[in-house]
Amino acid sequence: MLSASILSSITDALTTLIGDHGVYAVFLLMLIDAVFPTASELVMVYAGAVAAGAFAGQDVVLFGKEIPHGFDAFLVMAIAGGLGYLIGSIIGWWIGVHGGRPFLERRGRWVHVTPHTLDRAESWFDRYGDWAVAISRVTPVVRSFIAIPSGVMQMPLGRYTLLTIPGSFAWAFLFAGIGWAAGSQWEDFHHSFRYAEYVVAAAVLIVVVAGVVRHRRSSRVGRRAEDPAR
Repeated sequence: MLSASILSSITDALTTLIGDHGVYAVFLLMLIDAVFPTASELVMVYAGAVAAGAFAGQDVVLFGKEIPHGFDAFLVMAIAGGLGYLIGSIIGWWIGVHGGRPFLERRGRWVHVTPHTLDRAESWFDRYGDWAVAISRVTPVVRSFIAIPSGVMQMPLGRYTLLTIPGSFAWAFLFAGIGWAAGSQWEDFHHSFRYAEYVVAAAVLIVVVAGVVRHRRSSRVGRRAEDPAR
């Protein structure tokens, strides 16, 4: 029940932020999500629902101009999300280029990029080459952990940006489209969507438990290797 309560609080906070600040909140949240997961799926789904006019008093306003609910508002929200994610991805790349592996080894936990995460990213590059960037942009979880490692590996900015653009905007348009299609049925959709959130929470818990078990096993193996008498 605790995880459900936490998820509910996060959901309410994100939706309130978007409801109060609209396009700008979507842009900022997606920018942050590029280097630090902020539930981009929920952000864009809710943005799409706002664009459809699902909530009284929540309008789409850009530079002081109100965008009528409908397809135009949907385009504004989706583009804001895709653009925010693209810029956030470039910021993450810049951190990787200028901080390098030493920075991540010391401070990587601040941005959820541990040595293990970096090793995982390197394996993605070994397997897919530069296309690892494009593939990761449409892969849940991984999509928020590839930006900084791309910079650490000195991937050229131009190529990195070109490979980031398609996935950034496809993700934003896809989930904004889901929210826009849900429209006036948002409450029913949101209720069903929360089941997906519970599944994600359960998956995260399983991964954490598996990581702890693996760490304990590796520690035992290490101790046995250091003490041959055992």
